[in-house]
Amino acid sequence: MHFNLKRAVGVVAVPLLGSALAVGATTLPAHAATWQDTGLSAGAVTSAPFGGTGLGAGSGNLAGNGVITLSGTGVTWLLHAPPPGVTLATVSGITTISYSGTAVTSANVIADATDSAGNAEALEIPVTTGAGSIQISPSPPAIVTVTLSALADATTAGIVTFSATSSASNSISFAESSLPAGLVSGSPVLTYVGGSAAPGTYAGVEVTATDTDGAVQKGSFSLTVAASDVYTPGGNGDEVNRFGNGFDAYQQHQYPGAVIAGWPATQADPATHFQTLAGTDAGAVKFEYAPKGTGTGLCVSDPGGGWASDPLADGLILTWCNSGRWQQFVPQPNGTLKNVATGLMVDPDGTGAQLRGSITPPKWGGSVYGWTDYASLPA
Repeated sequence: MHFNLKRAVGVVAVPLLGSALAVGATTLPAHAATWQDTGLSAGAVTSAPFGGTGLGAGSGNLAGNGVITLSGTGVTWLLHAPPPGVTLATVSGITTISYSGTAVTSANVIADATDSAGNAEALEIPVTTGAGSIQISPSPPAIVTVTLSALADATTAGIVTFSATSSASNSISFAESSLPAGLVSGSPVLTYVGGSAAPGTYAGVEVTATDTDGAVQKGSFSLTVAASDVYTPGGNGDEVNRFGNGFDAYQQHQYPGAVIAGWPATQADPATHFQTLAGTDAGAVKFEYAPKGTGTGLCVSDPGGGWASDPLADGLILTWCNSGRWQQFVPQPNGTLKNVATGLMVDPDGTGAQLRGSITPPKWGGSVYGWTDYASLPA
C-alpha cells in the first residue's frame, strides 16, 4: 500500500462518498471462492390451475374393436403403468385405449391428462377385458378423477419442506428444477446440507408434485441461499470487500503491531497478499500476511484493545500467528467476518483507514467480504 496514513497515534478514518462507492463497485475483483451453503428460505409457491376441461371416458367400438374413448380439451393423454396388452393411441384427434390380449380380467387403468403447462389430472378407470376388447366395468366402482391441490412450501431451520394434497389420498413425491448450481433436488425437503450454491435470491425456481397415479401440480417460487466462503488452507490471495478493498499491511510493515488497513487488492501490491490458515474453532479461518506468496508468520488479529500501540481499541493489526481466538474469523452467511474472541465484525472506514471490529456492519456494504485468489486479483 502506498497511501500515506497520518502518523499520529490515532489513524484518521476517511469515509468514502457515495459516488466513490459506485466507482469501487465497478472494479470489484471476480470472487474466486467456493461456497458452503448455510441455509435456505423460500417464498410462497405460485401455481397455475389445471388447464384441461371436460375429462371423461366412455366405452365404444371403432373398426370392430371394443375400445375406451377418452375425451378432454387442452390435454394430451398418457397411460400410467398400464396392465399388459393395454395401449393408448390417438388417431384423427380421437384418443382410445385398446386391449390386445385374450384374458378376461377386471382391473383399473389409469390415464393421465396433461395440460400445456405440465399439470396433470388422472382418471382411474375400472375396466373389464376380453379377447381383443376392453370396456369400462358395467358395475361400480365408478371412474375417479384424481387431482392435486394446495402445493405449498414451509421454511424451518434453513430447509424448505414441500407439501400438497391428493384427492385420492395418494402419496406424493416432489422435485425441484431451475435450482442454482450447487443445490440438489429433494423430496419433500430441499436442504442446504452439502450445497455449494452462491448466496443470493433466485427467482423462477420450480417445484413439481406428482402422486402415485401421475397427477401433477407444478409451481414456482423464489429461493434465498445463505452461504459462507470455503477457504483452502495455504491459498494465496486476499480478503476483498465488494468495492475492491482488501486487507492491507500498512506500508508493507512486517512486525507485530503493524496496522491492517483497507486498500485496493492487486497482484502488484505485496501489501495486499495474504494466505489462509485453518482456525481451531469450527468454521474459523486465519489470514497470514504473505507478500508475493511468502508467509511471514504474522497473522491478522483483533486483540480487543490488548495492545497499547494499536491506534484503535479494536483495530486490526498483525501479531505472531498462534492458535488464539483473536486471530480467528468466522465467515457469516451475510458475507461479514466475525472475530471469534471479540464477537465483532470486521469493519472498514474508507480506503487507507485501519480496519477494526464493529458491533453492527455499515449499511453501505463495506463489511461484506469474500476471498479472492491471487490469480483473480487485478494486475
